Amino acid sequence: MLVATRSVRLLAAVVLQMTGGVATLAAQPLRDAALHAPFDRLLRTHVRDGLVDYEAFARAPEFTRYLASLDTARVSSLSDDERLAYWINVYNAYTIQLVLRHHERESIRNINRTLGFLQLKGPWNEQIVRAGGRVYTLDQVLHRILRREFHESRVHFAIVPASKGAPPLRGEAYVGARLGEQLEDQTRRFLGDTTRTWYRNGVLGLNRLFEAYERDFGSTRKEMVLFVAPYVTLRPTEPQRKRLEEGKALLYYRQYDWSLNRLSVSGRAPDVTGGQARPR
Repeated sequence: MLVATRSVRLLAAVVLQMTGGVATLAAQPLRDAALHAPFDRLLRTHVRDGLVDYEAFARAPEFTRYLASLDTARVSSLSDDERLAYWINVYNAYTIQLVLRHHERESIRNINRTLGFLQLKGPWNEQIVRAGGRVYTLDQVLHRILRREFHESRVHFAIVPASKGAPPLRGEAYVGARLGEQLEDQTRRFLGDTTRTWYRNGVLGLNRLFEAYERDFGSTRKEMVLFVAPYVTLRPTEPQRKRLEEGKALLYYRQYDWSLNRLSVSGRAPDVTGGQARPR
């Protein structure tokens, strides 16, 4: 009887995974992978080199069902890594949904903008996120949950505010079982890309997310440099490498590109000139 019961539960989990349903999945061993399986399939299909086919997401009923499943998920039953993966996926999925809701195709900063100025609500303070039975803004997910509860610096390379200046959106969903590997890969790819991060003649060029969230990477600027140092691709000169590994660098924050991380129908990034600004 016990074996039969386990078989029924396993079958139910598989069916839920195939259909995108997650209402009772949180209590099952496959809860994490099954919960995010629909989003994973969408990302693998409609994200290329970090750019998003927003039109394809708009046409996909599976995306709507996935958003609904995030609201019914039993977050309290997840492990710490599963919860962190859940909230990263929540942030990224609802950022896509925010862009779709407002039919924006140039820059997320155009959302809730009036007469050329952002309203106080802005794009990140719209109550759009429905997760775990509650309603949030994207800013609340970022600042009150991801940053305050988890204290994981690498999360900044996983969440993507729909802009080309941000780390590229990963072409798969985050899951608890592989979260450490995924976060490390995201960090290595972003900081090892010499078009985004560089060190020359004692100057370290960084994305402005480091300026905006400096304290998330250490209590001092030296600690932030030490966080970045292992990932930076350097010319093979010992003096450069030694200074960087000692945390010695002048910081240069690169211009931030708020153009929408949009993939055109042809598969190429559209020629769109977006606002240049530092991260919020």
